Amino acid sequence: MHTPFHKMHGLGNDFVVIDARDRPVAMTGPIAHAIADRHTGVGCDQLILLERAEDVDARMRIFNADGGEVEACGNAARCVVQLLGGDARIETSGGMISGTANGGDPTVDMGEPRFDWEAIPLAYAMDTADMPVGWHGLDHPAAVNVGNPHIVFFVDDSGAVPLAEIGPEIENDPLFPERINVNIASIGSDGGIDLHVWERGAGLTRACGTGACATAVAAIRRGLAQSPVAVRLPGGTLTIDWPPGGTIRMTGPATHVFDGEIDLEALA
Repeated sequence: MHTPFHKMHGLGNDFVVIDARDRPVAMTGPIAHAIADRHTGVGCDQLILLERAEDVDARMRIFNADGGEVEACGNAARCVVQLLGGDARIETSGGMISGTANGGDPTVDMGEPRFDWEAIPLAYAMDTADMPVGWHGLDHPAAVNVGNPHIVFFVDDSGAVPLAEIGPEIENDPLFPERINVNIASIGSDGGIDLHVWERGAGLTRACGTGACATAVAAIRRGLAQSPVAVRLPGGTLTIDWPPGGTIRMTGPATHVFDGEIDLEALA
């Protein structure tokens, strides 16, 4: 039996979305990893599985390209809101989110950021606004949980940092029991943020919605930026609005590329 899917992307961060609300799908890490393979599968950064849930439009499960299941994905959330249309409420293991389709530029409310060291989580207590740690000349980062864990470094030129080399080391440092998404950011002369992201379980990505949220929050918290702020990633720009003490609202493109069908049994 073949399973229908949607291929979508948010600023080049691409997804295979399987709507299993009416026909359940037994997804596993190995199958998600096989689907994500760009040579022998469909190819994607994340596999998104939509399931039925009470009192919401869908439950969203997120599998990274390595097959690991994670809590949140901002670009995927925008794509799912776009797919569902109108206003939507979505349950994730990282918390409840809601969004409005807005044509081709959905706005998603990602909830409140968390700053406590245990909520990131870190292996031991420290100030997450200005962490007394560093790697390869990158130091004094901030940590934010926006449904998934992020560390944010502010530098003069985000594009000059060899993130592909140091990203895996920071991601897997024992300081981060659940690993970490690594964000390298610089503040532009116009007040916007230029951002590059090493995504936990996926590697370098053209765009990371939760990374943009975490970085904007960290910048606003430090007084480096004002809300709303434009966050520029290699794939394009997201607008992040966060009034301190409130929830994070993210606006940006979500694109439906094509529909298809896949034989999951052949990948098992």
